[in-house]
Amino acid sequence: MTATYRILLDEMTVAMHLGIYPHEVAPQPVRLSVAMTVTYPAAPSVDRIEEVLDYDFLREGILAMARGPGFALQESLCEAVAALCLADPRVTAVTVRSTKTDIYPDARIGCEIERSR
Repeated sequence: MTATYRILLDEMTVAMHLGIYPHEVAPQPVRLSVAMTVTYPAAPSVDRIEEVLDYDFLREGILAMARGPGFALQESLCEAVAALCLADPRVTAVTVRSTKTDIYPDARIGCEIERSR
């Protein structure tokens, strides 16, 4: 029997280049939340990381994106994060949310996508 889990990386905040306006050329805080649906052939039989998806790849991948040239659109950022997750064949679906926290004084602006195999 297969075993399905929802792996979460919630509200990770990174400074990155994201936007199309002149005032967005400097890195700005972006908050990312990711939920991956992961399916294994069976539930882990021992309490060892080798049996499951090690989510460090996701955090490190996002940090690498933050160090890179950046993105014009939040949609593009979300797609890149989703592709990173779906590169692991055990990930069957992913939801990615990005939020710019400092654009407006009274609101946050964001994008959320869902992708699956």
